Amino acid sequence: MNPYLLIAIALSIALVVTAFVLPKCVRIARRLNIVDNPSARRLNKEPVPVLGGVAVFFGIFVSAMILSSIENCSELFIVFSVLLMMLYTGVTDDIMDIRPFAKFCVQILAMIILMSLGGLRLDNFHGLFGIYQLPDYISIPLTLFAGVGIINAINLIDGVDGLSSGYGIIASTLCGICFLSTRDMTFAILAFAFVGALIPFFIHNVFGRKYKMFIGDGGTLVLGTAFVVFIMRILQSPGIERFYPGIIAYLIAIFAVPVFDTLRVMTIRVVKKKSPFSPDKTHLHHLFIGLGFSHAETTLIVLTLNLSVLLMWAITGWSNVSEEIQLAIVIVMAVTVTTGIYSSVKFIQHKRPATYAKICKVISENRLRRQGIFIHIQRLLDR
Repeated sequence: MNPYLLIAIALSIALVVTAFVLPKCVRIARRLNIVDNPSARRLNKEPVPVLGGVAVFFGIFVSAMILSSIENCSELFIVFSVLLMMLYTGVTDDIMDIRPFAKFCVQILAMIILMSLGGLRLDNFHGLFGIYQLPDYISIPLTLFAGVGIINAINLIDGVDGLSSGYGIIASTLCGICFLSTRDMTFAILAFAFVGALIPFFIHNVFGRKYKMFIGDGGTLVLGTAFVVFIMRILQSPGIERFYPGIIAYLIAIFAVPVFDTLRVMTIRVVKKKSPFSPDKTHLHHLFIGLGFSHAETTLIVLTLNLSVLLMWAITGWSNVSEEIQLAIVIVMAVTVTTGIYSSVKFIQHKRPATYAKICKVISENRLRRQGIFIHIQRLLDR
C-alpha cells in the first residue's frame, strides 16, 4: 500500500475513534468525580474531567490494531505494553495522587523495559563530535537519564488549554516525517496515530465547554514515553543523517521548550534546596498567564517559541554548517526563548513594577476574547 495512504488511514482511524470515545470519557469522569479541582497551583477555575489520556490512548491503540492487518506492527507490542503501564500510573495519580518518587520509579522501569525487551536506546550520535556507536556503559545511563527527563518535561508542560496536545501534534508529525523518510512504516503509523488522536482532544480542549477535558497525568506520561520511543527509534534508523544532517540538533530543537524550561525550573528548585519535583508556578506558560494572556494565546506563544528554535535549526542546516555548530546554535536559541524570556520578564516585574503593570494592562485589554468564531466552534462541538 502507498505509504502516504497508510498513514492517512492511521491518522483518520485514530481521529474518529478518539472523537467518538472522548465525550463518553467526559461523562464517566464526571460521574466518578475524576476531575481536576481548582487549587492554588492550578489555573482552572472549575472542576475539569481528567481522563483525556484514556481517550487518546484508545484511539491510538485501535488505529494500530486495525493497521496491523496491513503492516506488520508486532514491534509495537512492547511499546504499547509500556504505554499502558504509564497510562495506568498516570490515571491512578490523577485519581489519588501518587508520590513523585513512585512515579519516578515507574518511569525508570519503563526505560529498562524499552531497552531490555524493546531493543530501544540512545546509542548513536551519528558523527556528532566524531562519535558514532556508543558502548553500553554510556548508552544505558544516557537513555535512563534522558528518557526520564523528557517524560517529566512533557508531563510538566500540561498547564494551559491545548498546550500539551498542540505540542504533541507538532512533535508527533515531525517524528512521523522522520520515519517516513527512512520508510519505517511501523513507527510512522504510530506517530501519525498520535497526531490523529490528539486533534479532537485539542479542539475540545481549546474551543469546547461541554466535552472539555484535561489530558491528565495519564495522557502526558503516555505522550512523554512515546516521544522517548520516537527519539530512540530515529537515532537507531540507519542512514537517518542523509535526510537530516545534524539529527541530534534537530531532535533537541523539536523538544526545546519543554526540555529547557523544565531544566531551568528544576535547577532553580534545587538551588533553593527544594525537591526538583515540588509543584509551583514558575514554568514559562505560568509567566504568560500572569502577564494577562489567555490560555489559547499562551499556547500559541509557547508553540511559536518552539517553532522558532526549529526554524533556527533549519537555517543552520541550509547554511551547511557543521553538526556541532548546529547543536550550539539550537541550545543557545532554546535557552534564550526559555530562561532568557522568563528572566527578562521577571526582572521587569521586580525592578520596574510600574512598567510591568502597564504591560499587563495592555495585554489584558487586547487579549483574545471567547467570542465570534470561538463561540460558533464551541456551539458546534457542544451539541
